This record gives sequence, C-alpha cells and structure tokens, in this order.
Amino acid sequence: MISQDPQKINEFLQRGVESILPSREFTEKKLLSGEVLTVYLGIDPTGPSLHIGHAIALKKLAQLQNLGHNIILLMGDFTARIGDPTDKLATRKTLTSDQIAENLKNYKSQAAKIISFEGENPVEIKFNNDWLGKMNFADVLELCSQATIQQLLERDMFQKRIAEEKPVYVHEALYPLMQGYDSVAMMVDGEIGGNDQLFNMLMGRDLLKNHGKDKFVMTVKLLTDASGTKMGKSEGNMVTLDDSADIMFGKIMSWTDGMIVGGFELCTDISRDEVLQIEIAMQNGENPMQYKKRLAREIITTYHNEPEAIAAQDNWEKTFSDGGIPTDVPEITTTVGTMLIDVVTTEKIVESKSEFRRLIDEGAIKVMTETGEEKITDVKYSIQHSIILKIGKKKFIKISL
Repeated sequence: MISQDPQKINEFLQRGVESILPSREFTEKKLLSGEVLTVYLGIDPTGPSLHIGHAIALKKLAQLQNLGHNIILLMGDFTARIGDPTDKLATRKTLTSDQIAENLKNYKSQAAKIISFEGENPVEIKFNNDWLGKMNFADVLELCSQATIQQLLERDMFQKRIAEEKPVYVHEALYPLMQGYDSVAMMVDGEIGGNDQLFNMLMGRDLLKNHGKDKFVMTVKLLTDASGTKMGKSEGNMVTLDDSADIMFGKIMSWTDGMIVGGFELCTDISRDEVLQIEIAMQNGENPMQYKKRLAREIITTYHNEPEAIAAQDNWEKTFSDGGIPTDVPEITTTVGTMLIDVVTTEKIVESKSEFRRLIDEGAIKVMTETGEEKITDVKYSIQHSIILKIGKKKFIKISL
C-alpha cells in the first residue's frame, strides 16, 4: 500500500539530501501520484564491509520502503571488477571474481540493520553481472554509441590525469556507461547515491531517456566538517557496520567537532528540530563533547543496542580518563626487523612517510609499556617484538609478529 503522507515525503526529499535531479518538484509529483516506484542504490563490493557512508544512502531507501515503494539493492559484482574511478588519480587494481564474492559475503546482513529483506514489501537484491556479464561485443558497441568521448573524459579526475600525463584506460572511461546501463536493465524510476556518484547516475538517466523513460536522481550528503575533512580509511575513523560497539565509539569520538551536527542529521533519526537545537547550543559555547558522546550512543544503538552503547561509552571514558589502553585495539601483523614507517604507511594508519616524520618530530608516536608511554624518536625505528602503539592522543594499534 503506497503512502502519500506529505510529511514523510518531505522528510525523504529534504533530510541529508545534496541534490535532486531533474528537480525536487518532478520527484515530489511522482511520490504523490500514488504510483509504485522502483528505486535503487548500487554498491560495488570493492571491500569486505559496508560503512556508515553507505548507511546514509541506505536510510533513504528505508524511507521509501516504508512508503511502500519497490526497492532494489544492486550489488555491482561486474562493475567491481573495474572499480569506480571517481576521485582516483591512478588506475584501480582489478578484482577477481573470488575477491568480489568474498567481499559480498556479509553485505546483506549488514544492510539488514537498516532496510528489510522480509515482510510484505521486502527489498530485492540484484547483481549487475546478470546483464553486463552477458553482453557481447555488438551489445557493447551499441551501448558505446550512446555517449561521446568528450562526455566520458570530462570528469575532473580524468582531466587531472591527462594534465599530469598519467594514463586513462578505456575500461575506466566506460565505467559510467556500465553503471548507467543498470538503470536501463532494471527500468527504474529513481536512483539514490552519494554526491560523488552524480556523473554516473546522470549517465544512467541519459541512457534511460533513450528508452522513453525518465528517472529522478538523488544524491545524499557526505559527512564532512567545514574544512572538508571527512571519514576515511586513511584517517582511521571510517565506521563499518560490522565494527564492535567499542570500536564504533572510539572512531566517532575521533571525528572533528565540525562533524557532530552532520552526524546527527545523516546518521541518526532524531528530529531536525533537535539537530538544530544541538547546533545552536554549540554555537552558544556549550561543550561539544557531550553531544559527540550522545551521537556515538545514538549510532551504536542503531547497529547494536542501547546497553552496548552505554557500556562502550563507559569503557571509552575509563580508558581515556585513566590513560589506559582500549580493550579492543585493531591489530596488524609484520615480521621482525620491518621498519615502523613502512608498516604504518602501508596499512594506511599514517597517511604518508612525511606525515610519519612529522609525528615523530612532535613526539606523537609512542610505545605503550608496563610503566607508561615511551616516545619513539628514531624515524628508522624497526619492529623487534610485538608492541602496542599510540599515535596522537587516542589512536591505538597493536603490531604483532
């Protein structure tokens, strides 16, 4: 049964939304028509876990599912072979079918924390290898005839590569066409994705128009602060949906204060009025710490439960008020004699070797000992035994042999 509740539709069209094309009015008219719409989110399984960035878009799907529309979660098991070149200044490493299958193993159970695969209106999972993997060369030529080289190469990262005389491979340039064809294969009414996916989603809209149908494209915001700093693997604060409550709490507490308001808007279900109250309170000088702790509790309650959220906060407070070590420290392995600088930069614990040297100069990298903390002062420090490393004030890493 389709719901045409104006308040719920407005919430879908407004909260956490970066842009809606061709327009909000076009999309709102479709939602108010009483027609059952088919809307999808595509995810390339290039890693083993969904993260909270995916969850922002998944929450929009959940809103539409609750309104009664048909929802598809598309696993890009074919497009993942290439990997989306968006924002990549170098060619991605090609994934094998086995690697993709391994990455996909837990996606459904992770997504089920937000959307429902059961009940009267279950989300449907599809795989784009089912159509892209069956195309012959004539099909590919037909698809390619619907776009120009100029269109495909106008993407910013390709222009940067060309300017720097770095290669742009044909399979990368074809990625938007492949992702765009997903819309045609499923004949959808709408697509949701991150704002970094706009180019690809609009390609799908263009291809769909060639088949006499239009779709809306909704991009959701990325969680960043005013300076553009965002969650990321290199920052070590990307919350995955399989993280334990303790790890989630620690990562969220490492977010900048500028992410608090966006975190409430994008990652929780508290009302927009309350989000505004929190923003005003911090602008008026209230300590952001209390709100960041609440943000962490709200998010952990969503993906675990309230008792675990409370316990995670208690553990975090005891750890950092007493100067102790967290109970759940990420662990990596290496061999005797490996240079620490190579370990932490290869694993992206520290972004670069120059950043490592800066941290050493500032005395910000320490080994935890039975009596306290011991600063590492030698850039050429090598691993001779298992250690627990402290980087900055709050990041702990266990390095095992």
